[in-house]
Amino acid sequence: MGVAGSVPMRRFPCLWLVSLLSTPFLLTAAATPETHMVPMRDGVRLATDVYVPAAEGPHPVILIRSPYNKAMAQGGLGQAGIERGYVMVAQDTRGRFASEGKNWPFDRERFDGQDTLTWVADQPWCNGKIGTWGGSALSIAQYQLAASGTKFLSAQHFTVGAPNLYEVVYAGGIFRKALIERWLTGTKFDEDALERWTSHPTYDDYWKERDASLRHAQAHAAGIHIGGYWDIFAQATIDGFNGMQKQGGEGARGRQKLLMGPWTHGVLQAKAGELEFPQAKTPPGSAHDSWTWFDHYLQGKANGVAEAPAVTYYVLGDVSDPQAPGNTWRTADAWPPFPMAPTSYYLHAAGTVSTQPPGRDAAHLSYAYDPARPVPTVGGVELAIPSGPRDQKEVESREDVLVFSSEPLVEPLEVTGRVRARLWVSSDAPDTDFFVRLCDVYPDGRSFNICDGRVRARFRDGMDREVLLKPGEVRVLDVDLWSTSIVFNRGHRLRVHVTSSSDPGFDPNPNTGKPFRAGDDARVARNSLHLDEAHPSQLLLPVVAREPPSQ
Repeated sequence: MGVAGSVPMRRFPCLWLVSLLSTPFLLTAAATPETHMVPMRDGVRLATDVYVPAAEGPHPVILIRSPYNKAMAQGGLGQAGIERGYVMVAQDTRGRFASEGKNWPFDRERFDGQDTLTWVADQPWCNGKIGTWGGSALSIAQYQLAASGTKFLSAQHFTVGAPNLYEVVYAGGIFRKALIERWLTGTKFDEDALERWTSHPTYDDYWKERDASLRHAQAHAAGIHIGGYWDIFAQATIDGFNGMQKQGGEGARGRQKLLMGPWTHGVLQAKAGELEFPQAKTPPGSAHDSWTWFDHYLQGKANGVAEAPAVTYYVLGDVSDPQAPGNTWRTADAWPPFPMAPTSYYLHAAGTVSTQPPGRDAAHLSYAYDPARPVPTVGGVELAIPSGPRDQKEVESREDVLVFSSEPLVEPLEVTGRVRARLWVSSDAPDTDFFVRLCDVYPDGRSFNICDGRVRARFRDGMDREVLLKPGEVRVLDVDLWSTSIVFNRGHRLRVHVTSSSDPGFDPNPNTGKPFRAGDDARVARNSLHLDEAHPSQLLLPVVAREPPSQ
């Protein structure tokens, strides 16, 4: 949920790139806007800057709703837009900067967006063609607006965003500690904003009201969704695309595009974490360029955007071997590109992972998880701390991390799609967490995290209900590791981690079973992973069994 532009907002990380709207505007002279205080349905007024082209109108409009100061458009963005024939409208969201209202994140976002759009459509400078733009928090605002059911929208340009706010704050039911606490503090939201979110640890009515994924049928605009495999909203970006592509209303369904690259929260970058990927900055086509996207949908230019494939995605590969498969872009008609039954890779008590099922003899591995000594977060889907693929040597040396490695691959292995795990577990605690991580191990021993997932045991039956564990009882957990596309090169190994913490990325479970943050009590949990025929813990990989056609 970083800030647009080249200047960090109050020292908070600025990672998603305005280059998606084309970099030349950064060198363009600033324009002077006209400011309006636009009334919302509850009487609160939102500060709104309007940049109008000198040419006689009316004109198409690009709306930007931001918690990071509408003045961002004065840095050249407003001038760049009007030079291209657009009215540029930039608004401070509720409670932010010059806008009135309570300074809470994403509060009444759906309604404020709808009221603002209605006001824009009624202005004499608007010709009825309206688009919305923005990344991260601005992209979340766009998803909320799409869920309002407004029909004034013609196009949306989403970059690293999420339709479901619960999944922004809680992943697998576990509070995203570093991301949320540091973002709320760094962006100076009201002090009670954190308590507002931590008082709703389950997917309750508060979150359902803010879940745009429940309202995909209310969307009526073409959209492009841009994300990265190590972005904090990686799976949410894919889910937003699929939801609006398949379930959207008239104007949205079948008119969405998806671009997934080898990126963290900063898209169109060559380097993610400790790895640099060839061609990462140059995806094919031009739909990711905001001007090109809006030129077609708002100005009617025939520039090939609508005819482009629905999905463009990067296939990761061995970055140390120029001849290795992968490290290239592909296109497809849908995500996942190759729907197929997943392949089971079983975890064995000997510390191996393979397609060979486990034997009948009872087997398990156990470890002690102490919330006072949590496993450190090393890379992954983070924002306020180092993110992306990073060598997991520090993690793999710990006794509270179970490590399973395959034999070196004799042939490359492609995995493209959503990765999941099915774990058979038990604990002597009433509640605990389980984390699963898939790594690509290079021949020199470096072990890079590709994707990971986690679940709080009490939410094993759904995020809207809490069911505590019975000590010693074996239960199955389904863990979502999100999506990726990678070719594991020959000579590499697959590696799987199973553990119970990742701090400060995620709030350590105190193992007491008490309500979330109800006190400071904590205890050590003795957690076990079961690994036999009756309890076949496994990774479920979307293995591409054939060489896909070149595109």
